[in-house]
Amino acid sequence: MSITNTIHFRNVKGDIFGGLTAAVIALPMALTFGVASGAGASSGLWGAILIGFFAALFGGTPTLISEPTGPMTVVMTSVIASLIATNGQEQGLAMAFTVVMLAGVFQILFGVFKLGKYVTLMPYTVISGFMSGIGVILIILQIAPFLGQASPKGGVVGTVQNIPNLITSMNSTTYLETLLAVITVAILFFYPRKLKKYMPPQLLALIVGSLLAVSVFGDADIRRIGEISVGLPSLQVPTFSAAQLRLMFVDALVLAMLGCIDALLTSLVADSLTRTEHDSNKELIGQGLGNLVSGLFGGIAGAGATMGTVVNIQTGGRTAVSGLTRALVLLVVVLGLSQYLQGIPLAVLAGIALKVGIDIVDWGFLKRAHKISVKAALIMYGVILLTVFVDLIVAVGVGVFVANILTIERLSNHRADKVKAITYDDEEIDLKPEEKQLLEEANGKVLLFYLSGPMIFGVAKAISREHNLINDYQALVLDLSEVPILGVTSSLALENAIQEAVEKGRHVFLVGISGQAESRLRKLGVMDIVSPDNIMSDRITALKEAVMSIKPYKQSTITQIN
Repeated sequence: MSITNTIHFRNVKGDIFGGLTAAVIALPMALTFGVASGAGASSGLWGAILIGFFAALFGGTPTLISEPTGPMTVVMTSVIASLIATNGQEQGLAMAFTVVMLAGVFQILFGVFKLGKYVTLMPYTVISGFMSGIGVILIILQIAPFLGQASPKGGVVGTVQNIPNLITSMNSTTYLETLLAVITVAILFFYPRKLKKYMPPQLLALIVGSLLAVSVFGDADIRRIGEISVGLPSLQVPTFSAAQLRLMFVDALVLAMLGCIDALLTSLVADSLTRTEHDSNKELIGQGLGNLVSGLFGGIAGAGATMGTVVNIQTGGRTAVSGLTRALVLLVVVLGLSQYLQGIPLAVLAGIALKVGIDIVDWGFLKRAHKISVKAALIMYGVILLTVFVDLIVAVGVGVFVANILTIERLSNHRADKVKAITYDDEEIDLKPEEKQLLEEANGKVLLFYLSGPMIFGVAKAISREHNLINDYQALVLDLSEVPILGVTSSLALENAIQEAVEKGRHVFLVGISGQAESRLRKLGVMDIVSPDNIMSDRITALKEAVMSIKPYKQSTITQIN
C-alpha cells in the first residue's frame, strides 16, 4: 500500500459526483448539528463548509469528508451551554468559537509532533463505551425538541430530571411538532436501502417534514430554524476571560482529542474501502486547520464523518477534489438558497439528530460484550455511565487506566512464568545434558536464574520472589540471552539480586547479555559489580565456571565433564 496523492485530476468525474452526493447528505446534518449545538443553523453550515474545505485541502486522507459530527456536537453543546450560562449569550458564544480555534491549534500540534499513530491506541472497550455514551447523550438532548419544547438547563441531567415536566407541558402545538419528529424518525428507519443511492433519507425527511409544516400545519406556531444570514460570515476575534481560560483550554483539549479519534477512525474506514493508506499526522494538521478557520468565522467544530466519507467513496470519490467539491456546493447553497431553509421545523432536525444518536451507540458490542469478557463489559458500561453523567475526558481517562492495568496484570502474570530460579534440573527449562550434569554436580550450590522474553515492570515482583525462594547457594548464573527488552523496574530487581549475592561473597556470572538489556544494566552500574571475566555468551561455560568456583568441589569432576 502507498499513501495516495492528495489531489490529482485523473478521476474528476467520480470526484465531482462523490462531492455532490456528500453535499446532499451534509446539508441536513449541518443544519441539525448547528441547531442541536445551540450555535444555530448558520454555524453548522459554515462549520461543514470550512472544515470540509481545509481538511480536504491539507489533510492526509484523500477521500475523507469532514464536517460537524454527532460526537463533536455533543461536546460543543456542553461548551456553549456552560459558557453562555456564565458569560451571557453574546460573550459566551464568542468564547465557544475561541474554544473551537484552540481545539484546532491542539490538533495541528498533535500532527506536527507526529502523535497521530498514538491517538487511536485505545482499547476497543473504551472506544465503544465512549462512543455509545455520546450516542446516549445525543438521544437524551433531543427529548425536549422532539416533544416540541426548548431544552431545559442542566444538559443531560437537567433533561432527565425535567422529563415529567416536559410531558405534562405538552399542548396542541407541541403535539404537532412531536408528530413531525415521529414521521422524520419513521422515514429514517424504514427508508428502503436500495433507494439510498438516489436520495439520502435525511434529505427526504427534511423535505417531507418541511412540506408538512407548510401545507398541513401552516397555521400552527411550530418552532422553525428562523433567519439564516445571507453572505459571508464575519470574523470572530478570539475572546476569553482570565477566569474561564483554564476551563476553555480543557474544553478545547477534549474537542481536539475527540476530533482526532473521530477523524482517524473514519480514515481507517476509508483505507479499507479504497485500499490505500492515510497519513495520520498530516490528517491531524488538516483537521486542525479546518477547525481553526471554522472557529474564526463562527462555525462549530467538526471531524471526519463516516457516513459522508463512505457515500463519497461509493459514488466515485477518490481524491481531495471530492471534498473540495462538496464544500463549494454547500457554499453555493448557503449564499444562494438560505432563505428556503428558514422554514424547516426544529422537530424535524430533532428527529434526524435522534436517529444519529441511535446509530452512534455500538449496539453490536453491547449485546455480546458480556459473552466475550465480563471485565471488558464492565469497563464499557463504566465508560458509558461516566461519559453520560460525569465527563467525557474523565470517562476516557478512567477507562484507559483500568483497561491498561488489567492488561498489564495479564502480561505480567504471563511473563512471570518465564522467570525461573533453579538449583537442580527443571523440566520447564530446556537444559542440555551437560547443563543438567553440572547442576547435579553442584548439589544445589549453583543457582541458575533464567529469564525469557520482554521483562516489563510487572515482572519485577516475580524476579524478587524467585530469587528469595532460594538462599543457600554459592554461585549465581544469570541467563539473559533471551531477554530483548529489560524494563527499569525489572533492571532494579536484578540489580538488587546481584548486589545481594556479591555482598554475601557469592560468585556472579552473566550469560548472553546484549542489546538494550546490556545498555540498561550498564547505565545502572550493574556491569561494574560483576567481574568482566564472569560475563559470558554461553550458559554451559558459565555453569562450568560456577561449579569450579565452589569449594570443596574437585577439579577432576569438571575435567571429566569437559
